[in-house]
Amino acid sequence: MSVSQSVSWFFPELLLAFGALAVLVVDLLVTKHRKKIAVVIGGLFVLLALLKSESAASEHSGVVALFSGMVVLDPMAFFFKLIFGIAVLVTLFFVYRSAESPEANSGEFVTLLVAVTLGLFLMGAASDMVMMYLSLEFVSLCSYVMAGWSRKDRRSTEAALKYVIYGGVASGVMVYGMSLLYGLTGKTNLFEIRDALAASAPSQLALTLSVVLIIAGIGFKIAAVPFHMWCPDVYEGAPTPVTAFFSVGPKAAGFAMMIRFFYTTFVDATSWGSGTELVAVGGAPWPLLVGIIAAATMTLGNFAAITQNNLKRLLAYSSIAHAGYMLMGIASMSRQGVESVLFYLGVYLFMNLGAFLVVIAIRDHTEGEGIEAYRGLSQRQPFAAVLMTVFLLSLTGVPPFAGFIGKFYLFAAVLAKGGFYYYLLAIIGILNSAVSLFYYARIIRAMFLEEPVVRAPVGLPLPYRVALVALAVPTVVLGIFPPLLSDLTQVSVGALGVVTTGF
Repeated sequence: MSVSQSVSWFFPELLLAFGALAVLVVDLLVTKHRKKIAVVIGGLFVLLALLKSESAASEHSGVVALFSGMVVLDPMAFFFKLIFGIAVLVTLFFVYRSAESPEANSGEFVTLLVAVTLGLFLMGAASDMVMMYLSLEFVSLCSYVMAGWSRKDRRSTEAALKYVIYGGVASGVMVYGMSLLYGLTGKTNLFEIRDALAASAPSQLALTLSVVLIIAGIGFKIAAVPFHMWCPDVYEGAPTPVTAFFSVGPKAAGFAMMIRFFYTTFVDATSWGSGTELVAVGGAPWPLLVGIIAAATMTLGNFAAITQNNLKRLLAYSSIAHAGYMLMGIASMSRQGVESVLFYLGVYLFMNLGAFLVVIAIRDHTEGEGIEAYRGLSQRQPFAAVLMTVFLLSLTGVPPFAGFIGKFYLFAAVLAKGGFYYYLLAIIGILNSAVSLFYYARIIRAMFLEEPVVRAPVGLPLPYRVALVALAVPTVVLGIFPPLLSDLTQVSVGALGVVTTGF
């Protein structure tokens, strides 16, 4: 098929590329209201890209391989594009309202944000190791600049430097693992690698080593232990809107890449449509490796968060812990496990961005990020205190909020797999959820049971109130009516690993 046919399905990504250029050019031409204009233009192009993605998904319900299999258009790609789009639109609101986003450099920042959205779209759809690496590097390079955007803030500069160093090492390790896998199979396309592994048995030592190195590269992006060292410092040092975006956007893209890599390369394609248990190919012990990393990730994340007093740093360790929960679903090597990860990513988007919106509002008013800034918040700003409690209880996994259903699905997928290893993994996850209640409850206690250091009311503008409600509603509704999202996850996973059409 011709390249032009692939381009016709690639229109959302092209819109984002043109959108980034449009924001940059318009920002050079205008002198007033630069931040507002940049945010409006950037948001418009992201919204158009989402609408075009939905149109393409409705026109073709199967799987389409574009550009000779470099990327695929399938239901799972659309699901992740939806997550990325919502995350970026909410982040654009943060950028527009936050005091940490200066007017002077807003155009360049929005350009980077729209550009990184393009990279996220490609990460969610990449089906070739070359595209996986290029898209991850594109997202990483934009992220490095965004982390150090507050150039006069020493913490922000330090965050960017640490991000670059760790990211460069992780990328080198991952591409070396990919080169080993290419050497074993002679292929870079994930579907062709799967066929090559099924046809012949390569060296198990070399295959396992390549898998370990690739896990290291993707593990850096999702902040999984032991590749998490950058996360607390970057989350604390970066501007808060950037931190909020990092906690959901690139993390979701890393999980999209991990799911597509393992469940395409190491799972027999015929088992996806048979309705039976998934059949492994290649013989690499990746479920064991991912499960061990999951247990270590959620344990370290939760116990390290207990001692944190800075809210951004606390939420960073919380983000690490939640990555561990989702890794359990991937380790289950089951269709149910993948569906549970997608569901959890969907609800995590709302509850985590909601918590960060409160952090942004408090910081803008008090310039404080420590837990002492939240003491007596129920007296100074009860609206924010109540909704922050909703988000924190959902992150903990308390019913009837969406976080509880998300964790229930993850644990159910692990327990359904059966066996001592998976039972132990589920027990570790449940105990870690109990531990997480301690540090989330510290914040709730400070807001409702402790006396405020300063009794002056905390102002919360109407746009913040509307945004908080918009994020709180799905956090509650998806906990009561989970099929609103779980039905979409089932459709998204149904065609994973299957190619029907190629352009």
